[in-house]
Amino acid sequence: MDEVLVKLDRASMAVSLEARSPMLDARVMELAFSLPYSWKFRGLGGKRMLKDLMRGRLPDSVIERPKKGFGMPIGQWLKGDLCEWGREALGSLGSIGLDSTAALKMLDRHVQGKGDYRKPLWNLIALACWARGIR
Repeated sequence: MDEVLVKLDRASMAVSLEARSPMLDARVMELAFSLPYSWKFRGLGGKRMLKDLMRGRLPDSVIERPKKGFGMPIGQWLKGDLCEWGREALGSLGSIGLDSTAALKMLDRHVQGKGDYRKPLWNLIALACWARGIR
């Protein structure tokens, strides 16, 4: 297990991301399970104990701010470095019974800036790669 943690740690730190490793120590899990439910959860807000601990040490704006996701620039990639790879993948959709012509037109419209199709394109590319056995 140490190898996985080292790899995760190095990969996430290399791009300044926080990664969540599983709770591996049984004592930590036993402590978590022994705490009253009311200490761990409050309505829809999570991390109650951590927030309570840090209140007064960090500004409330930090403690209460909503979660922020990390989005990959897939839209830009499909217009640049991944365009030809995406075109090749989308072109193979016909082999599984889907209309590759429509998918390729969607990619063209995306590249030309006539729409933001990054999500459906990425899903279709993932499907094409899965169907072709590419990981």
